[in-house]
Amino acid sequence: MSPFEKAWSPYIAGILIGLLQIPAFLIIETALGASSSYVTVGAGIAGLFDSSLFNIDYVARHVTANAKNLWQVALVAGIGFGAFASMKMSGAARASISPIWAKALGTSSTGSRYAVAFAAGFLMLFGARIADGCTSGHGLSGMAQLSVGSTVAVAAMFVGGIATASLLLRRI
Repeated sequence: MSPFEKAWSPYIAGILIGLLQIPAFLIIETALGASSSYVTVGAGIAGLFDSSLFNIDYVARHVTANAKNLWQVALVAGIGFGAFASMKMSGAARASISPIWAKALGTSSTGSRYAVAFAAGFLMLFGARIADGCTSGHGLSGMAQLSVGSTVAVAAMFVGGIATASLLLRRI
């Protein structure tokens, strides 16, 4: 077994992610978060077609090329690249959809799986923007700052995830 075939320790990975908060606060005075990066990229692309969007304060704040916006876009890109590199180095490959989830979702095709994943991701992102932060923002940064709102948000995320999985698996 090569050293690349072993999974990373979740404890070490968690500590490293937690330590990443320190340079974020010291250098750019912001916390970790991912959902704002989607607004930054989406607004930038939409602005190519309709520049009047930049007159909306919410959009203007997220499109401005400042350290916070660029940091979050780089963070999300790094997460994607890092996950891909880790998969390639470990030799792991994503298995097809689990038979349990295929039955729960009423599908076995890869296309349907991607459609469901996209729709679920969109709903999560929509909810994250309504909650003014995503799971990483509330879970890592907000709770590290002892934010009551973030603690409530993370509890709600877990309850929602458990309820959704229970409802899907009940179809079996």
